Amino acid sequence: MSNEYRVEKDSLGEMQVPAQALYGAQTQRAVQNFPISGLKQYPAFIWSMATIKKAAAQVNNALGLLDDEMTAAIVKAADEVIEGKHTDQFVVDPFQAGAGTSHNMNVNEVIANRANQILGYDITDPKKPVSPNDHVNMAQSTNDTIPTALRLGCLWRLDELLDTISGLAFALEQKGEEFDDVVKSGRTHLQDAVPVRLGQEFAAYGRAVRRDGERIKAAGDRLRELGIGGTATGTGLNAHPEYHRNMVTTLMQLTGLELRTSDNLFERMQSLADQADFSGAMRTLCVTLTRIANDFRLLSSGPATGLDEIRLPAVQPGSSIMPGKVNPVLAEMLNQACFHVMGNDHAVTLCAQAGQLELNVMMPIVGYNLFQMMDVLIGAIKAFTEKCVIGVQANREKANGWLGKNAILVTALNPTIGYLKGAEVAKEAMASNRSIREVVVEKGYLTAEQADELLDVRAMTEGGIFGGGGAGG
Repeated sequence: MSNEYRVEKDSLGEMQVPAQALYGAQTQRAVQNFPISGLKQYPAFIWSMATIKKAAAQVNNALGLLDDEMTAAIVKAADEVIEGKHTDQFVVDPFQAGAGTSHNMNVNEVIANRANQILGYDITDPKKPVSPNDHVNMAQSTNDTIPTALRLGCLWRLDELLDTISGLAFALEQKGEEFDDVVKSGRTHLQDAVPVRLGQEFAAYGRAVRRDGERIKAAGDRLRELGIGGTATGTGLNAHPEYHRNMVTTLMQLTGLELRTSDNLFERMQSLADQADFSGAMRTLCVTLTRIANDFRLLSSGPATGLDEIRLPAVQPGSSIMPGKVNPVLAEMLNQACFHVMGNDHAVTLCAQAGQLELNVMMPIVGYNLFQMMDVLIGAIKAFTEKCVIGVQANREKANGWLGKNAILVTALNPTIGYLKGAEVAKEAMASNRSIREVVVEKGYLTAEQADELLDVRAMTEGGIFGGGGAGG
């Protein structure tokens, strides 16, 4: 035998496996069959699968199905994987055979061979006692372990994602308070509208982000119901009658996560609706984040020839040819991150509807996309919050300047002079490049004192009815 390879056997025959690899024949077949992307599964998936294997060993041992010595070795091997050891041994591409059998066997083989080493056996020893199928995979199937791992993996980072979202919402709300004194021109249809305060805009951004966090939290809660114990089709064949309930209890103890048993293991196996729901909640967050990033780019545009109502932190030069140019790079980054996540969500949606009969076989890429979506969002939101939002400054002079030219301020005079006279005043003010106050006083529709009172722009941002003397004025 070559020093580079050892020979392993599976149900299809012999395979050459790298000599030092902890994985075995089935994993090596997958490596050869699916040289697709060079991607590997996320740590969340590896952690989840190893945790499931640890819990299964403990539960099967407690049920009298797995002896103490073998259980201890499997648990220790699984713990090493959970701690981040042997990461280089998880080598199967996410684009692979449906359902994730290759992923499951990759984990089974690594834990089995490491358990054999712990028991004092060389992985080439034909008498090594721990079997990846009979012992590490006892009472399990790919069909119930993989969907369980998808749920656990999302829950593993759920609090981190929610904390990151909350951090952005808080930063936007803080800016809402800081900018509360800045009255500016509102804009609808990208055209001038009645005044708002810059603080009101930012506070609304913060509230929208918080609402999206609430949606993600609610969708995440639906991931807590596990289908582990359904084995191949939901019947629980080859699993002890107490296995499902005991597994959920043990997984709660091992992970510290709130988890629930399922009232229908068949549904847990057939349906990826909960995963699609969670993905969709992240997509909705991206809709909000994209809108906010676009507003940041608009509000900071120019500065000389744009709105220039806010100034974003200058974090890097903006051009290789134009000296002094600074771009809204963090907002642009956030846009790209959100578009990527939205694309991932579309793939998850298509995969979720592609299930047939007792199983959805598209799970490997669903898991990869969900974990990537969380990873990208956590990183992008943190960077946008810390390097952009916290450092945003208001350009009060420019905001006041634009507001002074806004003929739509005449809207506040509607209850006093009526809509038609208001339109007449607005058109003349825009045509002559004069203020609303100047024109309405000149025409005799209001006295100077009345105009000053009714055109109080700060008061306009508080709502209510101004004047009210009737359309005849």
